[in-house]
Amino acid sequence: MAITSEATTVWKGTLFEGSGDVGLDSSGLASFPVNWKARSEGVANTTNPEELLAAAHSSCFSMALSLALAQAGKPAESIQTTAAVTFEAGKGVLGSHLLVSARVPGLSEAEFEAFANDAKAGCPISQALAGIPITIEAELA
Repeated sequence: MAITSEATTVWKGTLFEGSGDVGLDSSGLASFPVNWKARSEGVANTTNPEELLAAAHSSCFSMALSLALAQAGKPAESIQTTAAVTFEAGKGVLGSHLLVSARVPGLSEAEFEAFANDAKAGCPISQALAGIPITIEAELA
C-alpha cells in the first residue's frame, strides 16, 4: 500500500524579505517558521528546506539500518543519526553527510560499517538524493 505524506508551506512576500510557515500535515504538529535568511545564513529558531531534508534523511537512514541489523539477527539497542545537508546560495544542495553511532551487541566495527554503508545505499531518501554526494561516518557507541 502506498502512503502519501504531505507538508504545506504558506509563504508571504518576496524570497529575500518574505517568510513562511511549514506544517507537517499528517502529524498535526505545529508549524515551523522558514525564511531565506535562515536558509542562506543560518538563523536560530527558524528552519529551512535543507534542515527538513536532513530530518527526512536521518530518520529514513536510521529505519533502514535498524531493519538490516534486525534481519541479520543483530538488532540495535539504539541508533543515533545526524544528517548534515549543505546548501549554498546560487549552487543549491551540495551534499548530505550522515554521522551515525549505534549500540549493537555482538557486532564488530567493520561489520557495523558495512551495514551502515548498505543502509545508506538502500535508504529510500538516499535514493531520492542520488543527484548529490552522500557521505557517512559510522561507529559503534
